Amino acid sequence: MTNQPTMDPSKLLDYRPAPELLRDRVILVTGAAQGIGRAVALACAAGGATVVLLDKTIKGLEAVYDEIESAGQPQAAIYPMNFEGATVKDYGDLAENIGNELGRLDGIVNNAGWVGALTPFKHFDPDVWARVMSVNLHAPFLLTRACLPLLEQAPDPAIVFSAQACSRAYWGAFGVAKAGLESMLAILADEYDGERFMRVNGVDTGPACTTLRRINYPGEDPNTLPTPERFVGPYLYLLGPDAGRSTGQILRYDLR
Repeated sequence: MTNQPTMDPSKLLDYRPAPELLRDRVILVTGAAQGIGRAVALACAAGGATVVLLDKTIKGLEAVYDEIESAGQPQAAIYPMNFEGATVKDYGDLAENIGNELGRLDGIVNNAGWVGALTPFKHFDPDVWARVMSVNLHAPFLLTRACLPLLEQAPDPAIVFSAQACSRAYWGAFGVAKAGLESMLAILADEYDGERFMRVNGVDTGPACTTLRRINYPGEDPNTLPTPERFVGPYLYLLGPDAGRSTGQILRYDLR
């Protein structure tokens, strides 16, 4: 990988994009029904993008869709999918539908995640392990792989992964999957760092006031944590043209 300009994570929290930064772009956001995914999807729509909202929760997707619609922003697309049971064909169909219905794809935010269980390794249920790996590692691979031909046709393609540093006790399958995701990011960034360039980066928000955080830290006061909206700046920056050829980096935060 060639040397890339280093981004200042703290400054990007206050990044204010130009109006319609993402105009005419199509951005696919996974885990878009709530939390970070919802906040990023709404911000992309406000920036002029047509957003493909993907999640397993249809009611949540409809709420985000309605919010975008009521704001008079480009009409979003809803794509319900449960990563636990999705097949290779399902991901191929997703890419085909985006190409046929929207004509292009300019960016992916691989954000959906599921912890499954915080358990010592020797007690980790193999079935839960497989499910967690399917959602957090296999799904981003299969989805990204299926969509690469569309991204390769875009003039300024970008992929952003929601990263999380959790290679520590009891995080089991989720910790392993997230470590694998960072390797996936690095590999993709290296492979697309030539003449056919594609920006591939990650954002690790650290602790944030999300459902995933509340489920796994029930004793923590969520009001002490930053909201998902605090982190939309880095995602927008990495998705848009201002990031230029910055690639292969992970912006990490801890705003507690």
